[in-house]
Amino acid sequence: MRLNKFLSDSGVCSRREADRQIEKGQVLINNEVAVLGAQVAADDEVVYCGKMVQRSSRKTVIALYKPVGIECTSNLDVKDNIITYLNYPTRVFPVGRLDKNSEGLILLTDDGELANRILKARNFHEKEYVVTVDRVISTAFISKMSKGVEILDTITRPCIVEKRSDRTFRIILTQGLNRQIRRMCEALGFEVVRLKRIRILNIHLGELKAGDWRLIEDGELEALRNLVYEDSSELNLTHL
Repeated sequence: MRLNKFLSDSGVCSRREADRQIEKGQVLINNEVAVLGAQVAADDEVVYCGKMVQRSSRKTVIALYKPVGIECTSNLDVKDNIITYLNYPTRVFPVGRLDKNSEGLILLTDDGELANRILKARNFHEKEYVVTVDRVISTAFISKMSKGVEILDTITRPCIVEKRSDRTFRIILTQGLNRQIRRMCEALGFEVVRLKRIRILNIHLGELKAGDWRLIEDGELEALRNLVYEDSSELNLTHL
């Protein structure tokens, strides 16, 4: 494993910060000053800024179908909070939010570095939704939604919007403004009746039912990590 990835996965720092400290000579492998691009074997001892790095335990990433009515907060004092609802045996926290009146895919993890990278707006990470509104959708509505709508003193990024039926559309966002889809619809004179998130990057809701969850593991988790650690604003996942 590359040294910067090892340090990031261990929760010590980001890959970028790891590279900075390696360049400054602050990282040792088996008591020798490490260099950029160095590899770490299973039995190597790594010291970062004078402290021995403990190999992290396996990280947990969960895909949950959040039902309507559950709050995406780690505050256990909040009624119907997602942590109590999930009741997972070890500490995890939600990656981002999905408002109380919305449903669908939410990720939970104990991996802070992974969560931060998923949430970085500049990475243009895709989130896909299916939305039902209160009246018939027009061609003009689809066009305006896709080109950008003025909300919260800004104009939303251009996005993919596709009509599915008279009152239902699919939308892929690359930003996460507060209640963004609902505000966009309201700005155009529509009210959201149902909002369901079906994808975050390469993670799909799939066959999960409301309240069900599954662990993200193996190839799916590796693909997710590869995507978020690219740090590329050119990322395009619309083929998924």
